[in-house]
Amino acid sequence: MDFELTEGQRAIQRMVREFAEREVRPAAAEYDERSQFPWELVRKMGPLGVLGMVVPEAYGGAGMDTVSYALAMEEIARHDGALALTVASHNSLCQGHLLIAGSEEQKRKYLPPLARGEVMGAWGLTEPGSGSDAAAMRTTAAIQGNHWVLNGSKSFITQGSVAQTYVVLAVTDASRATHGISAFIVERGTPGFRPGRPEHKLGLRASDTAQLFFEDARIPRENLLGELHHGFMDTLKVLDGGRISIAAMAVGLARGALEESLRYAGERRQFGRPIAQFQAIQWKLADMATEIEAARLLTLQAAALKDRGRPSTRASAMAKLFAAEVGMRACAQAVQIHGGYGYLRDFPVERYFRDVKLCEIGEGTSEVQRLVIARQLLGRDFA
Repeated sequence: MDFELTEGQRAIQRMVREFAEREVRPAAAEYDERSQFPWELVRKMGPLGVLGMVVPEAYGGAGMDTVSYALAMEEIARHDGALALTVASHNSLCQGHLLIAGSEEQKRKYLPPLARGEVMGAWGLTEPGSGSDAAAMRTTAAIQGNHWVLNGSKSFITQGSVAQTYVVLAVTDASRATHGISAFIVERGTPGFRPGRPEHKLGLRASDTAQLFFEDARIPRENLLGELHHGFMDTLKVLDGGRISIAAMAVGLARGALEESLRYAGERRQFGRPIAQFQAIQWKLADMATEIEAARLLTLQAAALKDRGRPSTRASAMAKLFAAEVGMRACAQAVQIHGGYGYLRDFPVERYFRDVKLCEIGEGTSEVQRLVIARQLLGRDFA
């Protein structure tokens, strides 16, 4: 097996790493403290191609592979989980669904401004009463003449209050369960549609999260995305790709926690010597490094499978599950290594600890990932 990155992948990794060191690292703590969406950083990423990494060049994107995208996600998350989540949801969810199910006309209309970072995208699946049980959604869409009329609400929507282009899931035939759900493209400013206020969150505070409300929102008939009643099936494909991005985000946060801990352990002195000389600290660092490397390999394997067009459901669920839990352990240990200083906002590990928890919840909880993996292993007879 070849574990070497191509020169092109290394170039993307270097470019994003340099951008993150230069632009993201100095600003991340302030954006977090203010709970402020980082428009300045987002606008700088557009010309770099980061906001349209896997979108083909024909639609205004960078046309890169999923491995390059995962590498870029790790580099951004190493310094700012909130910005990484913004990049992930914009690329993998909103644009991901358009790439999977969009017509040629829809792709040419909506993808170029999204891929260039001229507008932000959002994806609306979760509702107040349906999280892990996504098929229990209650938002409906009914055809009336040349329009679809949407009614209902969505919650925990990343970019919910700042996006211009939304992909929204709604029930079009309640009698067909998961086979009666469809996807729609909704533009900001649509009569009857309004985003709610940004939510106040434990972590990822610079990532915009809001509710969406639909009250007889009328969208053009042609804004049906994909086949009628096929939205949930397409959603499963979208989530396969999205889980790779969250896994890469978790790896980046874990790596940041490790690197900050290595630096601190070498500088902090107790009992007359650096704490890095104590076996208790050394073993923590060794465990962190080992698990992070394993999580990275799982993530890149899932990305490589997707690039080859091979089934990646099990691999992406495994990567997301393992990387998220490794990230949580690594960030918790980083706080422990820093001691009391790890509890202060003056040190990045405090923010990493708050940010990484979302990786165990978003785009399918760890419990859901285990369910997905088990079903892949056991087959339909045990589903």
